[in-house]
This record gives sequence, structure tokens and C-alpha cells, in this order.
Amino acid sequence: MKKLFALLSAAGIVVVFGLSASAATQTITGTLIDKSCYDHDKTATGNDHKMGRKHVAGCAAMCAKKGQPVALLTSDGKVYTVKGGLAADNNAKLVAHMGHTVSITGDVAATDGATTITASELKMVSR
Repeated sequence: MKKLFALLSAAGIVVVFGLSASAATQTITGTLIDKSCYDHDKTATGNDHKMGRKHVAGCAAMCAKKGQPVALLTSDGKVYTVKGGLAADNNAKLVAHMGHTVSITGDVAATDGATTITASELKMVSR
């Protein structure tokens, strides 16, 4: 039993250090998008976009207010799901910036094919 516990503890430590080692602080610039809508329709990159066949004004902001995942879409097509303080309280700090170009400095990590950026603040670049 002690050997099993020691083995599991060692494996846990390796996983924790491996995850923290893969995160790197970077500044990423891109457009804030509703990740769910973008995953469904790659043209849904602004605050106003189509849902099905219907144009919906403020769709990205409405979804962000409901706590849907928000992502940063770069000019080269990379998508970073926003986590941390920026995404707290149903994306309270992000809602007003949906569809805008911003810069976010935070910890970037890739896990299972998904990339995240964990940060508390953003800088507005353009509307």
C-alpha cells in the first residue's frame, strides 16, 4: 500500500510540474469572439453575426454575459480560449470588448489540442 501511495504521489508531482512548465507568459493580439458561435460558423467573428440563417445584433456579447466561452482569434487564425480573471463573473471584463481587437498578456498553455490564455487584464487596440 505504501508503494502504491508513493507511486501515485510521484506521478501527481510530475503531472503538476509538467502542466506548469508548459505555460508561458505571452502577449497575444486578436479579436474577442464567442467561441461557441465561431466553432459552429467560422464567419462568426464579430459581436453581430448570424445564428443559423438569422442575423443577431450583439450575439457575442449576449453569449458572453451568459458565461459562454470567449476566445481571442489572431490574424493568423489561432484561437485562444480566455480564462482567469478576465473570464470571471460571466466574462464581466470582456462583454464590452466583444468583436474588438485587444491585446492580452497572460499564461498561454496548450492541452489536448486546445490553447488557453489565462489573464486578468486586457488592452484595447481597436474597435
